[in-house]
Amino acid sequence: MAGNLPNAAHTDLWHALERLKRSRHYQQHDLLFRDGELCAGIYLVESGEIDLLVAARRKHHRIFDTVGAGSILGLCEAMSGSPHKLTAEAVGPVEVSYIERMALMKYLSKHCEVCMQIVALLSEDLHGLYRRCRTLTPLDAKPRKKSVTH
Repeated sequence: MAGNLPNAAHTDLWHALERLKRSRHYQQHDLLFRDGELCAGIYLVESGEIDLLVAARRKHHRIFDTVGAGSILGLCEAMSGSPHKLTAEAVGPVEVSYIERMALMKYLSKHCEVCMQIVALLSEDLHGLYRRCRTLTPLDAKPRKKSVTH
């Protein structure tokens, strides 16, 4: 999921990270990262749109979401040190700023107020996913039995 920056507190976060950013440009269909790759940093979308793709069946992907300017990609994975869960592909020309994971961690260790802004952003993402999941399956639907194989 991508963190979006809707309010002034998040704008402050964007500006706080300004010193760490390096600009990158991508063309249509360029990949920023692939699902399964270890997260090396975060991407701040400056302009353009990016499709976030989720693996479906055998090398096929579905669009999970499309994000634009003001989005932060890879934040959850960068914070946890886990691989990317989605693939990010440029819809057209895209300008992003990139921040290496280790530079971000070093910065956050010295700036607790920025850490709290990131916690708030990740919390908003989680609540957004909850809302999205609620629209996928009716709450009154009977639970399906899982078959477990060993």
